[in-house]
Amino acid sequence: MTIDLLDHIAAICTTVSFLPQAIKTIKSGDTRSLSLTMYSSFTIGVFFWLFYGIAIGNKALIAANIVTGVLAITILSYKTRNELINTANK
Repeated sequence: MTIDLLDHIAAICTTVSFLPQAIKTIKSGDTRSLSLTMYSSFTIGVFFWLFYGIAIGNKALIAANIVTGVLAITILSYKTRNELINTANK
C-alpha cells in the first residue's frame, strides 16, 4: 500500500465520519449538546490543515479539508445562531 493510498483512505474516513453530525444538525436545528468552543477550534484546525495541504500540494488533504470545512462551518453557524437566539431570549 502506498502513502498516497493511505492518505486518500484517511481523508475519506475522517470526512465521511463528520457527515452524520452535519446531517442531524441541519435536519433538527438542535445544537444544545454541541460545544461552541469545540466547533470553533475544530473549524480553525480544519482550515490550518487545508492551508498545510495546499502548501505541500496534497490533493487528498485539500479535498478532505474543503469538504470538512464546509460541514464544520455549517454546524458552527447553526450553533452560533442558536447561542445568539438563546442569549437574546434571556
